Amino acid sequence: MDEKIGKEEKLGSILMINGPVVRAAGLSRFAMRELVQVGELGLTGEILQMDGDEGVIQVYEDTTGIQPGEPVKGLGRPLSVCLGPGLIGHIIDGIGRPLDRLMEKEGGFLSRGTRLDPIDMDRSWEVTPSCKVGDAVSSGMTIASVKETDLIINRVVAPLGVEGEVEYVAAPGFCKTSEPVARVRGTDGKLTSVMMYHYWPVRTPRPYRERLLPDEPLITGQRVIDGLFPISKGGVAAIPGGFGTGKTVTQHQLAKWSDAKVVVYIGCGERGNEMTQVLEEFPSLEDPYSKKPLMQRTILIANTSNMPVAAREASIYTGITIAEYYRDMGYDVAMMADSTSRWAEALRELSGRLGEIPAEEGFPAYLATRLAEFYERAGKVRTFGDKTASISVIGAVSPPGGDFTEPVTRHTKRFIRCFWALDASLAHARHFPAISWMDSYSEYAEEVRDWYHRNVDSSWAALRDEARSILAEDDVVQQTIRLMGEDVLPDSQRLIALTASLLKNGYLQQNSFSDDSFCPPVKGLTILKLILDFHNQARKLVAAGCPLSLIRKMKELMELTHVRELPAGDAAGFESLGKRIRERLEKIGAERLAHEEEEGN
Repeated sequence: MDEKIGKEEKLGSILMINGPVVRAAGLSRFAMRELVQVGELGLTGEILQMDGDEGVIQVYEDTTGIQPGEPVKGLGRPLSVCLGPGLIGHIIDGIGRPLDRLMEKEGGFLSRGTRLDPIDMDRSWEVTPSCKVGDAVSSGMTIASVKETDLIINRVVAPLGVEGEVEYVAAPGFCKTSEPVARVRGTDGKLTSVMMYHYWPVRTPRPYRERLLPDEPLITGQRVIDGLFPISKGGVAAIPGGFGTGKTVTQHQLAKWSDAKVVVYIGCGERGNEMTQVLEEFPSLEDPYSKKPLMQRTILIANTSNMPVAAREASIYTGITIAEYYRDMGYDVAMMADSTSRWAEALRELSGRLGEIPAEEGFPAYLATRLAEFYERAGKVRTFGDKTASISVIGAVSPPGGDFTEPVTRHTKRFIRCFWALDASLAHARHFPAISWMDSYSEYAEEVRDWYHRNVDSSWAALRDEARSILAEDDVVQQTIRLMGEDVLPDSQRLIALTASLLKNGYLQQNSFSDDSFCPPVKGLTILKLILDFHNQARKLVAAGCPLSLIRKMKELMELTHVRELPAGDAAGFESLGKRIRERLEKIGAERLAHEEEEGN
């Protein structure tokens, strides 16, 4: 990883050390944001400020024991991540080091200054060329394909700016990562080697040809999301919630079951036991779409709370760069950032050590700008290879005390279009996902409506609106019940409360330890139809004078509450329950009418 500029190394020396922030002299030949090695141990760092011959360096490793006077070596490039086959199924840290391979090399604890590319340069891959000598290629065109896992084909594409004629292409068969797969003679006569891997600066967005409208939903298997608050492929969402409300559990569910081809999960400043749970659980999980191990399409980035704070700040940039790499191959990518609040806290600490003037609650004044830059890298695009692909970003936010008015949550809401607010009262009542149906919203519902109508059911939007209307009306009814009791309400409002209870327990709630952990959209809509069909029939009976007490005695109501436990493919079971509910309500109505006629006679 050591690099030289020309024939002479660039060297500076340490002047002062303040935690992860180091001031050094002799940096006049260095560049802003240049990657450096600090001290005799060669700790990885990045230049943040330049003032004449001196500069400030952000160090991504523990600086304990480093002394003034030790050297600073420039590497000639910004903080970059090595991109290539071999990322899928592995765990790396915030600056791109492969933790699983380093553990095999060094044991349980990493030595400071250890550097290793996230991909194995000596590993051989089976290469299938997609072009031949003499072919004309341009930026983004696929040169060769590598089977990275059973689920992911890694496409080696012509680098940006490379256009010309293929002079050499590797023969079909096995090739090392470090060997070129092709050479292209450009229109300027320059010969460029196309490798399986390349480095990309993590803070620089990867370009694309065109941004598209995010009109296809990201199916998550969670009914409260897919049914009420959908997110598009290429969309951005936030999951805010206080301690214990289930942010990480919800992120895990989305990482497990979303229908993206590639999942990038970032544990940014979270507890080590939570990342351990991911590492232990994910390899044993089965992808519901392909029935293959889930890790065959997942990349884990770990920067837990006990790791250096500076590396935490870099981790989300490393994650989004990897996501863009797979997007450029034509894949839909889902990226989970857990959590952006810990990332913002890292910004705050580094800003304080740099002596910058603090803004709200001590956060730097550029917090909103950094959040905007991060979320803007999501989106549905047309790549230079003329493929349609997307990155969906879902960031967890951890507001202290569940206060959604604190700066990180407030600024995040400016840049996202899908807000899944977690409710502590739902979490304490063991209602999961604990997403509040009153405080959450999605601006993607209108954009994905046509997709749902074509691929699921043309009544999706109408059913969604009706369910949300009942839940909103129930919120008012519940306030009256808490003040005065249910007995003072007319049957029409008590029916609203009954139907809302069925929606909450039979539709919105899911058990992550059962087969209902993943619910296809068709099954979710079928459950919603059953509940709303019951409501509409019961409402007609109540309007005709039928007491709600007779309807509440239906044994089918208990079945309706647990209908979510039916397998997704059991169409006969759903149809049978719907038929029995209709017949029971018709019978109640007929008996009530007969009783009224007897009284009239």
